[in-house]
Amino acid sequence: MLIGFVRALRAAGVDASTERLYAFLRAVAALRPGVRADVYWAGRATLCGGHDDLERYERVFAAYFGSCPEETARPVRAAPAARLRLVAREAPVGSSTPSEGEPPGPPVAALASSAEVLRHRDFAGLDTAERAQLHSLLAAFALRGQARRSARRRPARRGEVDPRRTVRELLRRGGEPARLRRHARVERPRRVVLLVDVSGSMAPYADALLRFAHAAVRAGRTEVFTIGTRLTRVTRELSHRDPDLAMTAVGAAVPDWRGGTRLGELVREFLNRWGQRGMARGAIVVLLSDGWERGDPELLGQQMRRLHALAHQVVWANPRKARPGYAPLAAGMAAALPSVDAFVEGHSLAALERLAAVVRGADASADRRTGVDRLTGAARVRGADRA
Repeated sequence: MLIGFVRALRAAGVDASTERLYAFLRAVAALRPGVRADVYWAGRATLCGGHDDLERYERVFAAYFGSCPEETARPVRAAPAARLRLVAREAPVGSSTPSEGEPPGPPVAALASSAEVLRHRDFAGLDTAERAQLHSLLAAFALRGQARRSARRRPARRGEVDPRRTVRELLRRGGEPARLRRHARVERPRRVVLLVDVSGSMAPYADALLRFAHAAVRAGRTEVFTIGTRLTRVTRELSHRDPDLAMTAVGAAVPDWRGGTRLGELVREFLNRWGQRGMARGAIVVLLSDGWERGDPELLGQQMRRLHALAHQVVWANPRKARPGYAPLAAGMAAALPSVDAFVEGHSLAALERLAAVVRGADASADRRTGVDRLTGAARVRGADRA
């Protein structure tokens, strides 16, 4: 339960390392695991590394455990150190009985267990209340691409010698010896491009995937397009701070809801209008689709090879991949798969968390494509696929 909470924080962009996770678990064990306020302060003290993490922590905690109690919303006075040590030693580890004067409320386990179960539920089978809770969790997401070293440099303590700054320092000192000035390359996240399928076969998943795209746009350098029978750029509509307003704007801008699917033509249109002009060059392109194609599968295969040659990484998230006995035998999916670097699921919150880890390069266990075609067993050289 608590590990699932930490995973949700990581998906929201909080740098909750393994060491911080162990510290969090030790702190909760020393306090009262069944009391929401103790879990809140234990996590805030151990999992947050800076001021930027506090707002994300508040949102994820409220979505995962319910609204924070009143005593967590305002600063509390620090108790004497001896008294704190005495309470930590005498309080039973598994006790969840509220002390005298503590506001009553449901146990933390009862609140978090539903959120943990919700992480693995298929979007298509959620009811209204579960979708509302899902929307709160998706609003805390953060999607960032892998870091790359840019051509720009900045002053640093270690790195190559910066001759211009060093000479200027020597001239300022009148030729007296001075410390060498150094600089290093700046690391920036790669651009992420999301192509979200809004056709009829993706209707049970389109709303959740677009809310996931909204959180990605709010977090960093992300472009979003919807694909169906038309290609629509919805990055501006998803830039609204409020998720519901953003979804309303997208609904008004997209004319092909629940229509057919022409993946090959739309991928070609994306490459001709935006991809080759720079949007896909060196970017991480994510297609969120079930792979059903009404057009020519051969055209989709050709355009996917073009995309694979331009992008740094091509990721395909298929909500139907998690179904028992699934095999990528649909014509569109079979034609596109040889040009896909990572093939992941996209049916649940846990699947989207794994997708976010693949995009930022933190998940090496994804189903990554190799030089062997897994559909026919025939060996193919990746360089030929890029041609």
